[in-house]
Formats: sequence, structure tokens, C-alpha cells
Amino acid sequence: MTTPALVFDLDGTLVDTAPDLLGALNAVLRAEGRRAVNLADLRHLVGHGARAMLDEAMKRTGEPADAARIEGLMDDFIAHYRTHIAAESRLFPGVKETLEKLQAEGARMGVLSNKPQELTSMLIPAVDLSRFFCAIHGAGRLEVVKPNARVFHHVIEEMGGEGSGMVMIGDSATDVKTARAAGCPSIVLTYGYSPEPVETLGADRVTDDFRDIPRLVRELLG
Repeated sequence: MTTPALVFDLDGTLVDTAPDLLGALNAVLRAEGRRAVNLADLRHLVGHGARAMLDEAMKRTGEPADAARIEGLMDDFIAHYRTHIAAESRLFPGVKETLEKLQAEGARMGVLSNKPQELTSMLIPAVDLSRFFCAIHGAGRLEVVKPNARVFHHVIEEMGGEGSGMVMIGDSATDVKTARAAGCPSIVLTYGYSPEPVETLGADRVTDDFRDIPRLVRELLG
């Protein structure tokens, strides 16, 4: 196996961003005179984006907000998150050393996230991961997002093409659907933000340890 092309999800796969997302959410709630919510309440929504988190948080803390109000709150949420993007976010165990190993073995790696491009591009250097990735793609670069296969292949092209094989590595049903649409295998981490048990998502491999990735890639690509 030579030069595999590995595409990683970001939130819930490489970085535990939930604490800073929750911080931004609670800043918005406090400004609205609402009580704070805790991570257990909303962790399952992190992977579905800020709008879903805001909508659910408003319902849990008082009167629901209509769509127009949610749009306004989104601006406040993003403004706070932008200035605290890596205050408490941390790499999941084994991420940095595993990326170093994969890079040393010649793997080409990219990031494909449905997080807005601006925030994706801010977060990766903030957690010292920039040197590992030759393509970084967040929402907004194309008019479609995961699980549309176009965004996956766009990342692959930026990485220099398929090489000896492609693998999508993530934590959610969206990542598995992306891989399926793109015609490549998927690996799913159990520790992420999926509301469903990851064993039910149909991934080709499932693991609770990021350090298993090199071995699982070898199994999938030969």
C-alpha cells in the first residue's frame, strides 16, 4: 500500500470541540436571559451544527425561537465562538502521534468538515494540526456539503488524487454516507458526537481508539 488518501472529519473525530461550542451557546442563552445548558443535554447535537443546537437550547430553556430569531442568534453564537475557538477544545487521545505516523508512512491527508470554512481554517492551526493536511475543506467552499460526494472528491483532488485508495474517517452517519456516496470505505470512531450507536451506521470499520487508524487503513486498502 502506498500513498493512501485519507479524509478526516474534524469535530468529534480529531478534536473535542464540544466545550467551546457549549460555551458559545451558553453565552447566547445568558444574553437572552435564559439558563445555561450542560454538555450532556446537547452533545448529541454538536455534529448537527450550531443552528440545531440553538433551536434545541431555546426549547429547553423557555419559549422556542422562530426561524428569524434563530438566524439572529446564530450571528451572536459565531461571534463568540470565533474568539474562543480553542479555549477548551482538545485533540482526542492519540490523534497527533497517529497523524505523525501516517505522514511518515507517506499518507496524504485532508480534512472535510461541515463546519463553516472560516471556522475550520481557524481551528486547525489553533490546535496545531496544520502541518498534517494538504487540503482543508469546510462548509461554504462549494454549494453542497457532506454527504454529497462532490465535496469529498474535491478534497481528494486537492490532495493530489486517489493514489492507492481513499478512506473517509469520521464519527457520524453523515461521514458513512459520504464514503458510500464517494465509493470508498469508512472508519468511524465511537467517541464522537453521533446520536445513534456507531455500530449501527454501516461503517466498514469501527474503533474507540484513534491509534488503530493505520492498522485499519491497511486492512481496508491492502
